[in-house]
Amino acid sequence: MNLMELKQQFLEYLEIERGRSIKTVENYNRYLLRFFDFAGVKKPSDLTEEQVREFRLHLNRQPGTKIGGRTEPMKRRTQNYYLIALRAFLKFLRKRGIESLSPERIELAKVPERSIDLISSRELKRLMTAPDLKTLEGKRDKAILELLFSTGLRISELCGLSIDDVDLTREEFSVRGKGEKVRVVFLSETARKSIQNYLKARKDLDDALFVRYGRKANDGGDLRLSPRAVQRLLKKYAALAGITRKVTPHVIRHSFATDLLSNGADLRSVQALLGHANIGTTQIYTHVTDKHLLEVHKKFHDK
Repeated sequence: MNLMELKQQFLEYLEIERGRSIKTVENYNRYLLRFFDFAGVKKPSDLTEEQVREFRLHLNRQPGTKIGGRTEPMKRRTQNYYLIALRAFLKFLRKRGIESLSPERIELAKVPERSIDLISSRELKRLMTAPDLKTLEGKRDKAILELLFSTGLRISELCGLSIDDVDLTREEFSVRGKGEKVRVVFLSETARKSIQNYLKARKDLDDALFVRYGRKANDGGDLRLSPRAVQRLLKKYAALAGITRKVTPHVIRHSFATDLLSNGADLRSVQALLGHANIGTTQIYTHVTDKHLLEVHKKFHDK
């Protein structure tokens, strides 16, 4: 069996047996195709460490982010996505007894610790009060902002919600996140009231929790608000609130996590609330919430 047939089996395995999202499967397909095209191999037994090494050099020399007038090379983290896909494919082959390069021979590049984009509590308060509650659109946007900060939802999770998913008589509801994993998130009283006010003002019969308005709302298409539209409205309200740094749904998710930790929540609980599969992902927040370390330093150092 050739590599392309095996790749197709691997992608089906990811989708059906591992429950990976369609987007993840598409990305793995793209990463593997790029490597196969570069290496020029047809059979699993033809894969070598040397090909992987040359591919890594090739990726490292590819253009990445544009900063000002210059273009940075492809980020190490992005390069690792290709290697992770290849390693997973090789593990799949070994599981089926197909001879190929050992997945253990592929090491990921070391990447710098991820930085977190945060806004201050004052900026967050200004952001929350930016929507005009006299308009239906403003009521919707207020509900979105409050829901994001109350739950730490990912943008895809927020946009995927339907009215029936959120029971406003309770303080919690279930959401299906990455890898089709279900977790419970909790509604603050402010978020619950904001959603209630928005739904009371709605006249449409669409089942989506958040729908679009304006000229395109009458084009006969799906009324559900898209992730891109949510990103745009956050950008608009950040400007209205006088926030100069970039504000995205993920920035509010960061604020949700750091607020919990700085007020005494334990890391495992925050991991569960965010829907992180690995606690290592949650640990990126700890260095910004260790306020007691400054107190320890002042109390005990250089006395």
